[in-house]
Amino acid sequence: MREYLLICIIAGVVTFVTTPAIRWAAIRFGAVTAVRGRDVHSVPIPRLGGVAMLLGFGAAELVASRLPYLSGLFDGGGQHQLISVLIGAALITALGAVDDFRGLDPITKLAGQILAAGVMAYGGVLLVSLPIANTYTVLPEPVLVGLTIFIVLAMTNAVNFADGLDGLAAGFVAIAATAFFLWAYTYAQLGGGPGRVFSGAAFISAATIGCCLGFLPHNFHPAKLFMGDAGALLLGLLVAASTISMTGNFDPSQASSTHRATFAFWLPIVLPLLILALPVLDVILAIIRRGPKFWRPDAKHLHHRMLQMGHPHRRAVLLLYLWSASVAMGVLSFSYVSAPIASTILVVMLAVSFLLTWGLPRWSSTRRL
Repeated sequence: MREYLLICIIAGVVTFVTTPAIRWAAIRFGAVTAVRGRDVHSVPIPRLGGVAMLLGFGAAELVASRLPYLSGLFDGGGQHQLISVLIGAALITALGAVDDFRGLDPITKLAGQILAAGVMAYGGVLLVSLPIANTYTVLPEPVLVGLTIFIVLAMTNAVNFADGLDGLAAGFVAIAATAFFLWAYTYAQLGGGPGRVFSGAAFISAATIGCCLGFLPHNFHPAKLFMGDAGALLLGLLVAASTISMTGNFDPSQASSTHRATFAFWLPIVLPLLILALPVLDVILAIIRRGPKFWRPDAKHLHHRMLQMGHPHRRAVLLLYLWSASVAMGVLSFSYVSAPIASTILVVMLAVSFLLTWGLPRWSSTRRL
């Protein structure tokens, strides 16, 4: 655990320290978000924060390769996997940075995301099997590569869609990475032995947590710098990489029962999707709302509605954090306690989130009266 804590600190410190320089470069070279009708900020804000997070992640990999235990991840196939994640992260950050400066058409952005996902798949960050009909089935490699690319596309675009309020996307991903790290770290309880706590999935999650926490002081309302597409695409790829790394190396024979094995396999895939359920729901509602021209932007996203309900900017973000944490910890509890207790935890946390979201504006207006 100490090595993971060090990795988190390294990623956080490097991200935090390099962000002011990235902000200067964004202003100097024109990577600035102008104020549009649907935006919640009132002055132009520079973007490009993803570059600082990439530097933090790269520093974390460099330090990890020199540590007594985590350095084992850089031997043999593990080295190829983590290097491919770093290369994929660099590619997708560069793609987002170009979009932050000049703007790219959707086809070019999609092609760039597929390329980054393909690099990771080529390096071994790849799904291996799927639980089908109570059996772990190894599918044809093209199918597994396609599923891997699909997961990367889903995660990157979900995080990108969540980047609507100051600190929102970074907070969402920090919560997702924390929940995922807890699961990956305790995965040894399924029978993998103590060495299993040192895994690529846990390392990527710990480094991602650090990158998000290092960036948040600059990005929380009022934001000094936006992460931009460079950051949103990077964070989505890192969440996808940890998800795929965990499921790609899962050995069902280590689980004590078929039910537990199936749960252990699907949790790494389902957990990030559930944590990002709010932006995914936002996408679905946008498609329903906009009809055939679903790509047209508007000011009716969930975070806009939170502001319209009467929540101040910071409180809206904190409440959305609470929703995300409620889902993350509620679902994760199913792997540690019995189903009835876990269900109770999940229901109670969601109920508290709903009551605060619905009640705080009304209580505040009543107190003013």
